[in-house]
Amino acid sequence: MPLRGPMRWVARLGDAYVGLRLRREFETQHYLGPNERAVELRFVFQQVARFAPRTVLDVGTGTTALPALLRTCGCVVTAADNISDYWPDGMVNRYYHVVNDDIRAPRLTQRFDMITCVSVLEHIVEHAEAVAGMFSLLGPGGHLVLTCPYSDPAYCPDVYALPDSSVRIRYPFVTQSYSRCEVDGWLQRSGAELIEQEFWQFFSGRFWTVGEPITPPRQVARNDLHQITCLLLRKGAGATSS
Repeated sequence: MPLRGPMRWVARLGDAYVGLRLRREFETQHYLGPNERAVELRFVFQQVARFAPRTVLDVGTGTTALPALLRTCGCVVTAADNISDYWPDGMVNRYYHVVNDDIRAPRLTQRFDMITCVSVLEHIVEHAEAVAGMFSLLGPGGHLVLTCPYSDPAYCPDVYALPDSSVRIRYPFVTQSYSRCEVDGWLQRSGAELIEQEFWQFFSGRFWTVGEPITPPRQVARNDLHQITCLLLRKGAGATSS
């Protein structure tokens, strides 16, 4: 339905303001260097192409464009983030509407074919509850696509607090690096199975941001040194919500 009267002019002013902001960002951009997103998002879209989900939930969207990109793939997409707790000053996503919800105890009731969670779980201290919450929102046989810092032999409660981390900023949130023990716990609690796992080396050290950067990053075997993992987990066909 076309806008009329004052609303039409409000819409025009809004479009002009957004256009000005985007132009300024375009003109002032600079190279940030490679990061883990290319690896993680490639894995996400590989699974979307593989399983063609009708409904997708993106957990921890923040200000990213991932839900909008998933929508262009034809999926019906819901984006959720714990806005009131994680973003104390509020948050607006310019690309997509984001539902305020806490995945540790979700209020959402819809069941989804696929859930994506890209570099979010490491910031949630109660990670087991968060993963259980995601599985509770998957339909039977649904898939959870998860990426996070990871070192198969050992867990680290906060990689940025390590003395040899290259990150010196003290963030108000933790950044965990998970291990095989945590993954096994998630699967056991939710009655799920591990379908696929990738291991990626970004640094020469044991944990994320430790050691010299590896550019470009390389996919390695489980027994090789790695700091990021991409996981495809599947909910059992007979599993119930926990």
